[in-house]
Amino acid sequence: MDVVMPQLGETVKQGTVAVWRKKVGDRVEKDEPLFEVSTDKVETDIPAPAAGVLSAILVPEGETVPVGTRLAVIEVAGEVRSAPSAAAPATPVATGAAPPPAPAARPAPPFRREEGGPRLSPVVRRLLDEHHLDPAAVTGTGADGRITRDDVLAHVARTQREATPAAGDATVVPMNRIRRLTAERTARSVAVSPHVLQAVEVDFSAVDAARRASADAWKSSEGFSLTYLPFVARAVCEAIGEFPHVNASVRGESLLVHPHVNLGVAVDLGFEGLVVPVVKHAQRRTLGELARELRALAEKARRRALSPDDLAGGTYTLSNSGPFGTLLTAPIIQQPQVAILSTDGVRKRPVVVEGPDGDAVVVHPVGVLAQCFDHRAFDGAYSAAFLKRVREILERRDWSAELT
Repeated sequence: MDVVMPQLGETVKQGTVAVWRKKVGDRVEKDEPLFEVSTDKVETDIPAPAAGVLSAILVPEGETVPVGTRLAVIEVAGEVRSAPSAAAPATPVATGAAPPPAPAARPAPPFRREEGGPRLSPVVRRLLDEHHLDPAAVTGTGADGRITRDDVLAHVARTQREATPAAGDATVVPMNRIRRLTAERTARSVAVSPHVLQAVEVDFSAVDAARRASADAWKSSEGFSLTYLPFVARAVCEAIGEFPHVNASVRGESLLVHPHVNLGVAVDLGFEGLVVPVVKHAQRRTLGELARELRALAEKARRRALSPDDLAGGTYTLSNSGPFGTLLTAPIIQQPQVAILSTDGVRKRPVVVEGPDGDAVVVHPVGVLAQCFDHRAFDGAYSAAFLKRVREILERRDWSAELT
């Protein structure tokens, strides 16, 4: 049975084989993780399509190939076929009626063999060149002793630790792929967009009243507790209807205002990085629907099960640091969007309220909503008016009516 590069989303045309979980000759079980694929949006494990023996690996780690390309062969009991040579070039498997035309010439191999040494993928060659390493100095743990990307990074970290005068005082931690992508994208965003920060305090008494009133019934029916996040998401989507330029992208000297709110929500991956899955057409969702979808996307992200489509198309983003009790966060805009909102911690604080007998000091749950916006898209007055409207919705809405 052929193993092919899967279609990981409607917008994805190719993928990179990041890691092979098995070696040639290993027994594999159906649905057991066989290899890891990375794209510019996500990394995910791909399960074996059938049980059998991995008889050939046609595409090495680090190689990027089109969707449908033959990556490996699994010999399945009872299946009659001739095993292809491991050296044969990988070719896309036909998905239509006609097979693809044969190439005019055999493509160059995706790796080279160093003089008297192991085969090296393009990613490994680049890392070796960057760190001025001799391949013979690196121990390979891949198939047939091949050097993998992780082998090079582990060798670099070990060498740097040994070379550090104060050994034990410092630990070299190579950035993982998500960390590198985050570094690249945030640095580019700060360079491209003139960031401005504005923040408002919000009294979450109305939200808290609805959460308390429905807490038991909601958790019994849904299996999880209501947080502040879906309430903020609902208020943001409604306010965007009145301030549509917040939900836009800069294109040249124009502002591209989006007709739908595709709401991105940052999800922490156990301090190893973050991803931003997207709730499509969030303005159409009820409070309950938003709560369910936000929960489902967060769980999917932490299982490393997001598809590229789950991460595509965002038009406005929420950065949720509230569970950590933060006071104020200045988030970085997700390009090409023009604004991002941080939802920080909600705490009980003394609040002055006006009553028929004058002012009184009471204790209410209060939190800060902080928006960073691209000053090219609009000015501070527009942003401030949007934040004011979000606050009004959160403070004055009868939220219990949306949870019945």
